[in-house]
Amino acid sequence: MKQVSKSMSKQMASFAVAAILTAGATAMTLQAKEWQATVGAESPGGGSQALAFLPNEFWVHTGDSIRWTFPTHERHTLTFLTPGQTRPPAFGPVFGVPVGCPGVGVTPDGSSFNGTACVSTGVLLPDDNLGPTASAPTYSVTFPAHGNFKFVCLVHADMTGVVHVLNASESLPHNQDFYDRQVQRESALLLAEASRLEGLGTGQQDLTQSNDVAAGIGVIVTTTGAGSQTASLMHFLRDTIVVQVGDTVEWTSLDPSINHTVTFGTEPADPRPPSTNLLPPASDGARQAVISSPADSVNSGFLSPAPQDRANLAQSSPGVTRFRVTFTSPGIFNYICAVHDQLGMKGTVIVH
Repeated sequence: MKQVSKSMSKQMASFAVAAILTAGATAMTLQAKEWQATVGAESPGGGSQALAFLPNEFWVHTGDSIRWTFPTHERHTLTFLTPGQTRPPAFGPVFGVPVGCPGVGVTPDGSSFNGTACVSTGVLLPDDNLGPTASAPTYSVTFPAHGNFKFVCLVHADMTGVVHVLNASESLPHNQDFYDRQVQRESALLLAEASRLEGLGTGQQDLTQSNDVAAGIGVIVTTTGAGSQTASLMHFLRDTIVVQVGDTVEWTSLDPSINHTVTFGTEPADPRPPSTNLLPPASDGARQAVISSPADSVNSGFLSPAPQDRANLAQSSPGVTRFRVTFTSPGIFNYICAVHDQLGMKGTVIVH
């Protein structure tokens, strides 16, 4: 009887230890939290865009996750590159097919990031075919190890952020309510800034030639110490312009980091390179073309500012931000930005 009692005591002790371990694991599981964040914001119609992670700085505990919602009709990615990893372009040889992580591509929703392997969503957009009540796409990342991890949008160079992952014993500086208020405040400020830029762009045109059109305008801002955000107005300022036969219209991109095109006629499958029917570049580097009929198809290619200069990097070229078109016959010539026409970035040249 003593031996049986002793054996039962050992079993009960084993059960107790197992129960404690199970309870501890359950407690740890219960403590893991999924935080909420947003990628971008836009005005009704999409003309004003907040190209920003909202918020772009987060403090979480190890084991926590963040779920980002993608509500805008502008393309974005959420990408965690590893330290020293070369940032890939947003799209590969086929425009519209996202690249994602170098050599890997898109990683699944719910991926983990600890700084050793890249995680990327690829481009996420709402599906308008599902109707106005359709939910915006979301993507969650779990952080199993402590550290400070940068994240970027592969489409927009000046759209970055940082996640600070703290050990469970450390206190977090903010709760979800704080981040929710920050999202609302920063969204409103960035969209207001984008709207304000319209007056600035129009004012710059009034100081130059009457045949000038701004192809979008934007400004890079920093609201935290974690990275950059961009407020962009994705419109052709003076979207309708009236000129005479023989006149030349000049488009200038006033956005510091966003690519735009001026595209007449058939939209190319890949709008990045200029069409082959352009004239040789002008002496100041501007691209130029002649259009003689509303049926003509001409594409400026990406009008892109130079990458921001950084120490210890090779000097970049100035970039091409201007496109000039001479019209040799009367007519109504409609054009678009082949990247942002879904946001209403369209214009018309009326030639008398």
